[in-house]
Amino acid sequence: MSGNHYKGHEVSCCIKYFIFGFNILFWLLGMALVGIGLWAWSEKGVLSNISSITDLGGLDPVWLFMVVGGVMFILGFAGCIGALRENTFLLKFFSVFLGIIFFLELTTGVLAFVFKDWIKDQLNLFINNNIRAYRDDIDLQNLIDFTQEYWECCGAFGADDWNLNIYFNCTDGNPSREKCGVPFSCCTKDPAEDVINTQCGYDIRAKSDSEQKDYINVKGCVPQFEKWLQDNLTLVAGIFIGVALLQIFGICLAQNLVSDIEAVRASCFFT
Repeated sequence: MSGNHYKGHEVSCCIKYFIFGFNILFWLLGMALVGIGLWAWSEKGVLSNISSITDLGGLDPVWLFMVVGGVMFILGFAGCIGALRENTFLLKFFSVFLGIIFFLELTTGVLAFVFKDWIKDQLNLFINNNIRAYRDDIDLQNLIDFTQEYWECCGAFGADDWNLNIYFNCTDGNPSREKCGVPFSCCTKDPAEDVINTQCGYDIRAKSDSEQKDYINVKGCVPQFEKWLQDNLTLVAGIFIGVALLQIFGICLAQNLVSDIEAVRASCFFT
């Protein structure tokens, strides 16, 4: 009787090794992102002077790699080792952590829809803070240039937002050669030019508004981002739904494996 009772409870090898294989890829990707972040910080000398992290006026894009990579590493470790060693504590930690992330994503989505005007103001503030720090960090500079090139925009709500930067403002006391200009990423692209003209934005804001339109993108990045979201609403929604389903699927598999492990342990205890 006890032998038959024991055979009725088995840990599913398919679920166990599926969770293990999925999370080991997750774990390795997390380590790679953290490694990229540490390498970027070492190139900028941050690792030799940790206090320099707080010197930036805008967002250091390396933080994105570090935070995302760290979360992926923790989740991957918990899921991978938990499945391999049949450790219910790590598996429960994995499923709870994943559930918290799912809840935060859902809450963020709902709040973003309800308070979209507030989100727009915060995005404006975020972009302007990074404009001020444009020359302070090469990674931040590359991020802003990529954003302005990709969305064909300039500044948060227009090119005059670059007055916030000490190198590009139009004040009489500004000795910079970039005075009254904009970064090259604001310039409209000429298909005939193979080499980027990094000086295309010099003195452009000293011209009239009608002349500026011939040389730079005059639309701000906030309205261009809104337009991009509207044009790609199906794609964005599909990505969020896909990520949510993967998270729910991972939680269900982990809980299923925990139930199998506890059932087997209970049957062994009563045998």
